[in-house]
Amino acid sequence: MRRALALMALLSAPAASAQEAGVFDYWVLSLSWSPSWCAVEGDSRGAEQCERDLGWSLHGLWPQYEQGYPEYCETSRPDPSRAETAAMADIMGSGGLAWHEWKKHGRCSGLSSQDYFEVSRRAYEAVARPEVLRAVDAPVHLPARVVEEAFLEADDGLFADAITITCGQGRIREARICLTRDDLAPRRCGADVVRDCTLDDALLAPRR
Repeated sequence: MRRALALMALLSAPAASAQEAGVFDYWVLSLSWSPSWCAVEGDSRGAEQCERDLGWSLHGLWPQYEQGYPEYCETSRPDPSRAETAAMADIMGSGGLAWHEWKKHGRCSGLSSQDYFEVSRRAYEAVARPEVLRAVDAPVHLPARVVEEAFLEADDGLFADAITITCGQGRIREARICLTRDDLAPRRCGADVVRDCTLDDALLAPRR
């Protein structure tokens, strides 16, 4: 309990200046529909993630400004060990992705790598991922808003402006959920994040 309280105190520390580690307004939890990523990119590179039976995997937890976001911040915090990044593979697909996310986003959180991955896992586990989508057993074309509605129905704490569905190459790609930096509660996304995919026939491929 003391560790959790100390971690929340770090997360709620006031912002100071742009691109400085620990300076951000809220989190974006990015969930990737793994079958889409594998079909477009992962299969061709023999990605470890595509050998797993994943649905909504954790792409990352991103510090966000009200407009824009920091990336590749300088930090005095040491980088994670290979064992530490490998331990995230169960929800991220690979230790390589965990390492990339730490370099680009985690260093900007102001947290240690241990705390950053701990918060990332808690954020991932706190969001209800719709079973109706995980149960899809054949390719289906559907409006992207149906995916958002499934998330809203599965999680009473979510609301429309706190979640964004993205598409790419005609496929459902990600669900991005905006969370407060102190207690990981859903909050309204900034104007640059809140825009949804508008496709009426986006492809949702089944899990592997």
